[in-house]
Amino acid sequence: MKHLNSILVAACFFLVVGVTNAQDANNPWAVELGVNAIDVYSSGNVDAGRLPVSVGGVDVKGRLFDEFFNVTDHYNIIPAVTKVAAARYLGDGFSFGVGGTMNKLTKLGDVRVDDLIYYAGDAELRYSMRDKIGGQWLDPSLGIGGGYTWVDDIGFGSLNATASVRFWVAENLAINVQSTFKHAMEDFGITHFQHSIGAAFKFGGKDTDGDGLYDNEDACPEVAGLREFGGCPDSDGDGIEDRNDACVNVAGLAEFNGCPDSDGDGIADPQDACPMVAGVAALNGCPDGDSDGITDADDNCPTEAGPSSNGGCPFYDADNDGVEDKDDKCPDVAGTVSNNGCPEVTIEIINQLNEYSKTILFDTGKTSIRETSNAVLQDMADVMAAYPTSSFEIGGHTDSVGRAANNQKLSAARAQSVHDFLVGLGMDDSRLSFVGYGEDRPVADNNTAAGRQENRRVEISLVK
Repeated sequence: MKHLNSILVAACFFLVVGVTNAQDANNPWAVELGVNAIDVYSSGNVDAGRLPVSVGGVDVKGRLFDEFFNVTDHYNIIPAVTKVAAARYLGDGFSFGVGGTMNKLTKLGDVRVDDLIYYAGDAELRYSMRDKIGGQWLDPSLGIGGGYTWVDDIGFGSLNATASVRFWVAENLAINVQSTFKHAMEDFGITHFQHSIGAAFKFGGKDTDGDGLYDNEDACPEVAGLREFGGCPDSDGDGIEDRNDACVNVAGLAEFNGCPDSDGDGIADPQDACPMVAGVAALNGCPDGDSDGITDADDNCPTEAGPSSNGGCPFYDADNDGVEDKDDKCPDVAGTVSNNGCPEVTIEIINQLNEYSKTILFDTGKTSIRETSNAVLQDMADVMAAYPTSSFEIGGHTDSVGRAANNQKLSAARAQSVHDFLVGLGMDDSRLSFVGYGEDRPVADNNTAAGRQENRRVEISLVK
């Protein structure tokens, strides 16, 4: 037991010194208590001159990682606390730790041995990948180091490689699962795996918000602040700390508890319904340009006084169509209530447009419109202009003479020619669409000259 006592005393020394330093340097520390297991078999065949691969035909070792998880046959475990360790965080994911372990060896691989007392003291440099993977509770790490191991009274040094995963179940408490490969430096040493599981406790002074004040001195330990405010912030720099500032992100005045009065009307912005425009207190800081008791923002006629029942507007209906001007999309042209005060396109109007369209003449085999059709296109534009909220489709059609693909292209091109001509006369392009139907929609017999002439046409239809 003398070796174990030495290891535990050394670990406690590092721990006590570390805690003292941590309180001054504000560095985190951790201690771990756990249980360990020794596995010789999975550590791989040894070189000549060291322990034999087998004893009496019974294997001491297999290949590296062979039967790595064969707990029952190869692990040496004492059901007690057999590991104590302490670690100090160095920064950038690195930490340095020391630890002591004990165990009892009853098997070397498949070879049974008398109880051999095992003691070890180890030190390691460990790198945590917790920040790299953005983990909150998952904390994988790798480490390298060295140590000294005693089996009964025989001691040997080792080079160690460690892989571990900590599972943080609370801010300061983690479950640590670890495997360490210990390569014996002496011929008589035993190369082996040491596995462990334990509870790791993290402690030490902290400055959580990084403002230069330790948490126990910081009135706002979770938010970086200023020393003159006891570590609390003044985000807007107005001399009023956030805890007492009703507007923490906007500089303001003490008389308004840190809030501004942007429009200078004597009403602080949070209570001002119109903070950027000076107004009156009776309307929560909003203006009323026409003094009709309705705020400009809610007044449909902010420069003309009107009743609230009419949205602040006077009652006007310039075209006498029963739709007030404020709701009338065509206030200068009498229309219908159902069409928001605009005239509606009737079937008679569509028929009239199509009577016009029948007289449109194109140059033979071409898409160009003959000059003689200019007047009728102007008539069509005049009719459409009288219905400013309606949209129309211009459809081009051909007879069945020639290839269908060519007829399709010709019909679309002629429909576009009419479209472009009407737009050129001042029609809104968004109200006109065109499409070519080719020979697909005949209205007469394509087997007669008269029928083919009827089928060569442009038709107008109402879209909406």
